[in-house]
Amino acid sequence: MTKADIIRDVHEKIGVSKSDAARFVESVLDIIKDTLAGGEDVKISGFGKLSIREKTARRGRNPQTGQEIEISSRKVLTFKSSQVLKKALNS
Repeated sequence: MTKADIIRDVHEKIGVSKSDAARFVESVLDIIKDTLAGGEDVKISGFGKLSIREKTARRGRNPQTGQEIEISSRKVLTFKSSQVLKKALNS
């Protein structure tokens, strides 16, 4: 499913224009992105929790050459699904 699919579904289910649906979806995604960038978690009841986790620097290996390399520290997005979503997926 793409962002365009989500916009189309919002347009069809709510009955607003496609441009209004696009602005709505973009606004929600911007709020989520800004909240995560600010260091806060995003918890959506019945869906799950999005959070940023810090990964430390580590040593790795280039699979083609076998040469050891340094993998820098970075932030990664993690998602933990809610029990409601897990039940819906497994029923």
